Amino acid sequence: MSASSQAQQLLRQGRIAEGEQLYKQILETSPEDLEALNFTALAALRRREYDRASGLLTKAVEAHPTDFHSRYHLARTHDEAGDLDQALLDYRAALDLQPSSFVARLHLASTLDRGGARDSCLQHYVRALAEAQGQGHWLNPATTPTNLQSRVERAVQLIREAKRGIADSVLSQLREKFGTADMARVSKALRIYLREVTPNYLDPRQHPTFLYFPDLPPSPYPDRHLFPWIERFEACTAVIREEMLQRLGAADGRERVFLNETLERVNLRGIDNEPSWNGYYFYRHGVRREDNCAACPATAAAIDELPLSRVFGHGPEVLYSVFTPGTHLMPHRGVTNTRLVGHLPLAVPEDCALRVGGELHVWQEGRVIVFDDTYEHEAWNRSTGTRVVMIFDIWNPHLTDVERVAVAELIPRMGALQSVDS
Repeated sequence: MSASSQAQQLLRQGRIAEGEQLYKQILETSPEDLEALNFTALAALRRREYDRASGLLTKAVEAHPTDFHSRYHLARTHDEAGDLDQALLDYRAALDLQPSSFVARLHLASTLDRGGARDSCLQHYVRALAEAQGQGHWLNPATTPTNLQSRVERAVQLIREAKRGIADSVLSQLREKFGTADMARVSKALRIYLREVTPNYLDPRQHPTFLYFPDLPPSPYPDRHLFPWIERFEACTAVIREEMLQRLGAADGRERVFLNETLERVNLRGIDNEPSWNGYYFYRHGVRREDNCAACPATAAAIDELPLSRVFGHGPEVLYSVFTPGTHLMPHRGVTNTRLVGHLPLAVPEDCALRVGGELHVWQEGRVIVFDDTYEHEAWNRSTGTRVVMIFDIWNPHLTDVERVAVAELIPRMGALQSVDS
């Protein structure tokens, strides 16, 4: 058994002092041993021997410049020793090596916070919380390590204060412009968002993941009569389908809907084949794709006549949505009931369907369906052909014009501070 394996065995047995001694012996013959340098440094750090810990970790960083843990431990050493400037440099260097480390990002944010850099610390607190909570951590005291609880609580406090400040500022401007009465439901939506009041869901199946706007009549599939534009848009189906078929055969322009493989693995399933959800975007995150619009002028003109939900940096999303054979989009929920999602079916083989709020809908080519995606919903193509629908985001018709303006003002500013449970 190697000396390193013996040291690890001692540690598993709880014989920490003996393990440290063996690691020290390893360093006598192998002074750049990464494991030994880190363990002995952390042992020194626990005894608050900052100079010794720093010296050992500096050697580790010099010998192994791409090792995240050595750089992170060096940052923690400088942090605990009170050298905040050097700690910041090393935290940033560690995160350059491993950007996904939400624990290192939390410590970076905390160090910035103690140094008075409020705006910078807030950005990192938001990202650290969002990434941790997205993986099931820091949702409550039970999912937060004891040594991190005070920092997590501080992050939550600052984010809530910042959200309240933004909400008060924007709401004040909107009230001055439009009057208090027109902002009543907007104000209530913000109080729900800030967790100052509990939402009263008119339909318990409806749960937006970001913003719930109260007192909007709920329905998984709102009645067609609410949308006076719907028949005019359906009348454009033939020309839209023709342009879609041209784009479908092109080699360029198609994009995956989920931006990475991790999200695809979570959200897509395949039947016999690898699943694939991709599309040709006309708007993505609210940005108009001029190339696709120019290539499909009839489609672009029809889109321009829709009451698209335009929110800077967020929406609308408008695309030819392509499900390859056997693709199943798993159940999920949308962000806000201030917008609805429309589908214009363009190519629908047999055994393709949409389920919203537990209610099944089978697409019919050329017939628009509008649904509220804050209900749990899923869609599938169980055929051997390709399914294509045009997806577009529109305003909820039960919002007033003033409320639409308010939502478009608020969401970009509040979304910048969004984390899963803050």
